[in-house]
Amino acid sequence: MTQIRVENLVKTFERGKIKAVDHVSLTVEGGKLLTLLGPSGCGKSTTLRCIAGLEVQESGNIFLGTTLVSSPEKGIYLPPEKRGLGMVFQSYAVWPHMTVFENVAFPLKRKGVRREDIKKKVSQAIHLVGLEGLEERFPTKLSGGQQQRVSFARAVVGEPRALLFDEPLSNLDAKLRERMRFEIVSLQKKLGVTTVYVTHDQAEAMVISDQVAVMDRGLIMQIGTPREIYENPENKFIAGFIGFTNFITGRVLRRSSDQKFWVLDCPEIKAEISGISSKSLQPGQEVEVSVRPEHIQIFPPPSAEPLNRIKGQLEVKTYLGEYNDCLIRVSEKLVRVKASPELELSPGQTIDLYLNPNKLNILTS
Repeated sequence: MTQIRVENLVKTFERGKIKAVDHVSLTVEGGKLLTLLGPSGCGKSTTLRCIAGLEVQESGNIFLGTTLVSSPEKGIYLPPEKRGLGMVFQSYAVWPHMTVFENVAFPLKRKGVRREDIKKKVSQAIHLVGLEGLEERFPTKLSGGQQQRVSFARAVVGEPRALLFDEPLSNLDAKLRERMRFEIVSLQKKLGVTTVYVTHDQAEAMVISDQVAVMDRGLIMQIGTPREIYENPENKFIAGFIGFTNFITGRVLRRSSDQKFWVLDCPEIKAEISGISSKSLQPGQEVEVSVRPEHIQIFPPPSAEPLNRIKGQLEVKTYLGEYNDCLIRVSEKLVRVKASPELELSPGQTIDLYLNPNKLNILTS
């Protein structure tokens, strides 16, 4: 299985005025799926296109396995067709005048593969993506999801060293996108092929990824498992971009007696609360607290730590099936909380809250 390694990648546009990728380094281990996640213009697609060979970086190295495929400093550039990669784009990019079979067979024909081998490989790829029986159908007679499966089959038919996906589900409706996420995971695991996947959709990244690299302004802000990224964001941008969180400003007071937590004074909610930090803090330091709505407990038991117990008034309650989405005013701050739909809650009601200190992240930037 091929490892993908990127070292200090720099890519600019408009004669160096726009730095799209700023010294990006990452490693995708063989057989794993890494997602490049971030807002539009963050550099994720440009990074992917450099790996594919569709863009040439100004500096930095790109390795596929032990092979250096691109290095301006060393005068090395292997064109896309020689890198042995399969790629799926945002647009389906299927030929409308070709049948499903012909679309999938196209890259094999270009390589001069024997006709009997083409038939066998195409049949296997079509079976893999669940399009049996549609081999002679033209793309105009297929649904959006079926057309995207054709592009998946075409990407894998040549047994690529690695797969690259550039926002492949963006053109599908919400229900189909959700189903296709699981199909991509199943496909990637069956093949055991190293994969780099680009998306701006946080839920998509959480579902499909072994590792997530969050990007902003051409930089990788954090790389980790979906759980690490969600539960232990390294800065405010990541905490705010991945899902929803409450931000509360505070000032460091001291370490807790067991040295596990930092105690903060938070004037916005007129309370002292405690939380965790991956970085060393100093008394008096201004910080931001990130706490997810599901990590705030309504009507906590008496055994809950007194320090993180606060009171508020329910302003809005919205029933969303799995939970009640609540906006609770705590002094000057509106706090969003996910509450059990079984709880009887009414606007104007005084609510006791408990902020779990183990899930309360203190951020310095």
